[in-house]
Amino acid sequence: MSLDPTAFPDISVVIPVFNEALIVEPAVRALATQLDALGWSYEIILAENGSNDGTPAILATLALTLPRVRVVSTSEPNYGRALRQGILGARARIVLSDEIDLCDIDFHRRAVAELDAGRADLVVGSKVGGGARDQRPLFRRLGTRAYTTLLRVLLGFRGTDTHGPKGFHRETLLPIVETCVVERDVFASELVIRAWRADLRVIELPILIAERRPPSIHLWRRVPNVLRTVWTLRRALSSRPPSLTAAREAPPP
Repeated sequence: MSLDPTAFPDISVVIPVFNEALIVEPAVRALATQLDALGWSYEIILAENGSNDGTPAILATLALTLPRVRVVSTSEPNYGRALRQGILGARARIVLSDEIDLCDIDFHRRAVAELDAGRADLVVGSKVGGGARDQRPLFRRLGTRAYTTLLRVLLGFRGTDTHGPKGFHRETLLPIVETCVVERDVFASELVIRAWRADLRVIELPILIAERRPPSIHLWRRVPNVLRTVWTLRRALSSRPPSLTAAREAPPP
């Protein structure tokens, strides 16, 4: 099967990738098989960022052997920049963002259903909301809750999670993506918070998450930069108070 480069797919799946040589090939091949089974017209965009473990060579091979796979690269480890670059390069009307150690096809299916039904502009997979099952180690679960509390206190966030997988109408969210001012770990949070403040229809869906491998970047080393970046975002958002009616939650599927 060949992919016509002039034909735009219906779904773009954007996955930032950093030092994932051990799992990236089986994960991407399994995801492609699952997406094929759904009968979707899709592309998988692997947003590599600064890997030094052989990941780039593996991604190049995947792009050659799987015609629906595309690779974009940045020169430094920067999750937010990679995710932003992948979204900007996506060609589909619906964009799904995910993690290489998750590739949650069930969330993909549910999010696309919500978007196609016109019930949401942005769907966020929550590890914390009602019905979610977070099977990661305790310290990671506590870290998620502490980070969400920080966003609530400093930025007025009213949801339960900003870092789960996401699905959205690209044309609707593109102005939000282009407005975002921070990168790295906090970009995903800014995207969700700005969508909420813009009165877009933001809903959360519970997800099941289990750790397939240890984090590729040491969590505690990220804390100082996250705190600085959240404070930078607070200053950037301070000129416009959040609307308490912006976010809408859909009933569980």
